[in-house]
Amino acid sequence: MRAPTLDLTLLRTLVAIADTGSVTAAAKRLAYTQSTVSMQLQRLEAQLSLTLHEREGRRIRFTSEGERLLNHARRLLALNDDAWSDMQARQVTGDLTLGIPEDYASLLPSVFAYFHQLYPAVGLKVICGTSAHLVEQVKAKELDLALVTRQRNSPGGDVIRREPLLWAVGMNQQPLLSDPLPLALYSPGADVFREVAEQALQSAGRSWRVAYTSQSMAGLAPIVTAGLAIVVVTRSMLTPALRPLDESSGLPALPMIELALHRAPHRPSEPARRLAELIREQLAVPEQAL
Repeated sequence: MRAPTLDLTLLRTLVAIADTGSVTAAAKRLAYTQSTVSMQLQRLEAQLSLTLHEREGRRIRFTSEGERLLNHARRLLALNDDAWSDMQARQVTGDLTLGIPEDYASLLPSVFAYFHQLYPAVGLKVICGTSAHLVEQVKAKELDLALVTRQRNSPGGDVIRREPLLWAVGMNQQPLLSDPLPLALYSPGADVFREVAEQALQSAGRSWRVAYTSQSMAGLAPIVTAGLAIVVVTRSMLTPALRPLDESSGLPALPMIELALHRAPHRPSEPARRLAELIREQLAVPEQAL
């Protein structure tokens, strides 16, 4: 005898009740009325001829049978959702060009791997450059997307995350923190880090000298780790070879910066829309976690 088929819609309602703790909250999550949620729970119990829940005031407590079914329900819904996503994802095709500063490439390996897993038919091309130049390329429709440091003179784009800027030195060696401070700075126009650092020092009445310049952190790192200069980085750019300086260093506090996602000024392609959503999901973090 073939076993009856469980209704996934009813199982999704069961999981929503478990996750939210009440019929009222489950109804809000599912965009149902409370009576619909209650009726679906009753239908599930009737189909199985089991009591799955008990009421404790406004809250729901599951019986042992309800807890057992809930475990099955979560697995079944996960398989259903994975299958749906897989079938839909494989219909997405086309080419896509993303621009990022070299220093943000370390944020995205898992994004790229997951995107390729979901959309193997999409041809993704990644171009590195300075934030200011990448924004101009997006405006000129040379790039579909660009993840950049938000520019003060060009504040567009959707903010994905905010990160504090930090002063950093080599883990084992550092320069004297007396004036003039030796700085390893991005080349003029490469990014906002240089502008922020110079403004902070000027406001604090500190003097400095440029010890080294480069378009990327890869170029700045050797002189910093050798103990010959101080650099400005975000927390996510710290490596085991760098050590952040705290307020006891006597250096002025630095502001937060914003990572923004810019899109070309036309209706985004389906691959661009999917990648933008994935970047937003993967990179967004609470500020208190930084």
